[in-house]
Amino acid sequence: MTDQSPIIVWFRDDLRLSDHPALHAAARSGTPVLCLYLLDEHSTQIKPPRARPMGGATRWWLAQSLRALSARLEAIGGTLVLRQGAAIDVIPALAREINASHVYWNEIAQAPHLTIADGVTEALADLDIGTESFPGDLLTHPSTIRNKDGRGLRVFTPFFKRILAMGGPAKPVPAPKLLIAAPKVKSDKLEDWQLEPTKPDWADGLRENWTPGEATAQKHLKRFLRDIRGYCNDRDRPDRAGTSRLSPHLRFGEISPRQVWHAAQFTADQQPELASDVGKFLSELGWREFSRHLLFDIPDLAARNLQESFDDFPWKADRKALKAWQRGLTGYPVVDAGMRELWHTGTMHNRVRMVVASFLVKHLLIDWREGEAWFWDTLVDADSGSNPANWQWVAGSGADAAPYFRVFNPILQGEKFDPDGNYVRRWVPELNNLSAKLVHQPWTATPMELEDAGIKLGIDYPMPIIDHKEGRDRALKAYKTIRSG
Repeated sequence: MTDQSPIIVWFRDDLRLSDHPALHAAARSGTPVLCLYLLDEHSTQIKPPRARPMGGATRWWLAQSLRALSARLEAIGGTLVLRQGAAIDVIPALAREINASHVYWNEIAQAPHLTIADGVTEALADLDIGTESFPGDLLTHPSTIRNKDGRGLRVFTPFFKRILAMGGPAKPVPAPKLLIAAPKVKSDKLEDWQLEPTKPDWADGLRENWTPGEATAQKHLKRFLRDIRGYCNDRDRPDRAGTSRLSPHLRFGEISPRQVWHAAQFTADQQPELASDVGKFLSELGWREFSRHLLFDIPDLAARNLQESFDDFPWKADRKALKAWQRGLTGYPVVDAGMRELWHTGTMHNRVRMVVASFLVKHLLIDWREGEAWFWDTLVDADSGSNPANWQWVAGSGADAAPYFRVFNPILQGEKFDPDGNYVRRWVPELNNLSAKLVHQPWTATPMELEDAGIKLGIDYPMPIIDHKEGRDRALKAYKTIRSG
């Protein structure tokens, strides 16, 4: 034990030890370190821009991730202290309690988090306690990519070219091998935070499919890069294990985008024949970055249309259709498979996300904000930048948005990307006995084919809640009202 005043490291969306600049700097100082995670649900009540409350699935993930982080800290001599309350109150109080010299944290480049951090800085300065923030959640700070008017870019391709022109992000820093423990202080019990569902406990599917934590994130990255050959095509196939499964780990900072970028680039350097697959993967990481940069400039990204013309869009308030979509009972197998996968696992294949989103906002003409809110509550990777940015992209109201006349045909999407019907059969077992030809459009089956498959349409599985052509025509008509206005 040392007599030096300790440093508090405030963990936020960065629940890892490696490439954690704040923890790295604190460990290198040679002083005692107190690691703090603060459940700040009070700052969601401050004046706008507000921090967004977590959804149910992300609350479950957070609990598991904190357990994993605590174990890793203990292995190197540290302890994770849990506290609850407003950061501007809790952190200065803790700093006084242990006579801390400094508080370190990794910056979250989002308006509400910056506002909270600024308040903490001011409160600590009044106590003559130093603070230091470090870059932690992005490849580059949004201030580095601006147009000639000083505004962030709204089109992805030139944005990503700028990222590539920078030569990639800074190299990751290693995890500390040893921490000098600060004096023990009282810590909340994780169970008292009630992050996990109990009555009812709907998280069985999450537990079956995910193991949160830094160690798992690193395993997923290594496995994915080892098998990345064919990613350009396999990434669109929900019936194959062709994606990285890193999105929730990135959401909670169990792995950093810098780590992912450099590991992928190393793979391409070592195996040039994989360059196209790696390049496509890096562009997906770039889209996450693009969405976060949008959020930096537009804090209310989840609430308002980026294209103001959409403020007059004739959305339909159809609660019955919305509920059918949420439950995976639309009568379109690939849509229903995706929505059931989401409910059971807390995630959904990216290609299918686009299909189900297009179906909601275009076939059903339901406001994209309804879908965004449902995803926010049910996704384990619900990201405050990517989630609203992606929904606005599909709706046509956002940055670099899809053309309004692009209405995904859920039948053709299913046939193209799930040609054997294996994805549908996994999540819509009512259709198990239908052939690949019929599984994406069971209403076209003859009475004998339905009888042989043991299906009664309208009873075992619903008829489509809207005809595809009718839905498409209605959507195009609605979109033309704002495009011509």
